[in-house]
Amino acid sequence: MNNMKKIGLSALAGSLVAFSAANAEMSVTGGASVGVSSDNETRASGYYMADSINFSYSGETDSGLTVTQKMELEGQAGDTYSTSIAGGFGTLTWHGHGGSSVMSGWDDMTPNAYEEVWALAEYDDATSSTTGTNEVVMINGRAGDSLWRYDSPTMSGVSVHASYVQANAAAGESSHADIGSYTDFGVQVAPEMVEGLSLGYAMAEVDESTTISNDESTLWIKYTSGPISVGYQMSDVDGQNTTQDDEATLMSISYAVSDDLSISYGTAEVDLGSSTTDQESKGFSASYTMGGVSISIAMNETDNIGGNTAAAYDVEGYDLNVAFAF
Repeated sequence: MNNMKKIGLSALAGSLVAFSAANAEMSVTGGASVGVSSDNETRASGYYMADSINFSYSGETDSGLTVTQKMELEGQAGDTYSTSIAGGFGTLTWHGHGGSSVMSGWDDMTPNAYEEVWALAEYDDATSSTTGTNEVVMINGRAGDSLWRYDSPTMSGVSVHASYVQANAAAGESSHADIGSYTDFGVQVAPEMVEGLSLGYAMAEVDESTTISNDESTLWIKYTSGPISVGYQMSDVDGQNTTQDDEATLMSISYAVSDDLSISYGTAEVDLGSSTTDQESKGFSASYTMGGVSISIAMNETDNIGGNTAAAYDVEGYDLNVAFAF
């Protein structure tokens, strides 16, 4: 009886595989990395690892629509998954977990070899029971779970993008805790007459409470000529009063020394309406790739985190990572 069950299951599995192969395509990719980092020089460095297995299942309907289901299994960060529908109208994607809005995806479009210059910096509040509770301030809209995103086709170098996130004010949820839903909109242009030039603009409205509704926007431009890429970006928050008005200016340059080695340097300055002191970041990063192995390093420094002038708010961070692709 057990043998008969095994034969039946094997036959069923074979038919399912044949059916799937005839109607859709499935691919599996992955990667793993190990590294050491510190986001505050007053703390000891810590080792970490990351692993990722990506499943993609895609097929085309009789009407010509391409439907793709993606899932990423991550050991430390958890799973991310999405479903997209693509056609002549563009691509509409529902991110069940791990979605990126237009503003969050464009928070820093300046080129870098590994990490943004404002990353890897945190201040530990002595009055808090947790460490790393005061991160660098950046203007990046909202992102999270249950996120809808639309990306249009590129026509004459122009594409439009939009995203929507339903409000989720429940404490402990992985999504944001705004009172109202979040929407943003962006346009990206790569002029056909100027090779290597790209620029974009995005705007969003963030309802942080029943009385606070802030408008956010960002404008970036990037140009690549041969091995050199330069970028400049301005972002701002227009709040209910001047103490909620923030402006960020980012600049960076990257250089591809060879096909395998790239280096970059950049700065980021945030003029906070709540402080007379600007938050200032700068950093260097480099990456070297050989076969399926990449070695990357970033060394960043941020002064006056959150506009605070105390010496403890001037921190340095670094990250050294070795990644394997398969």
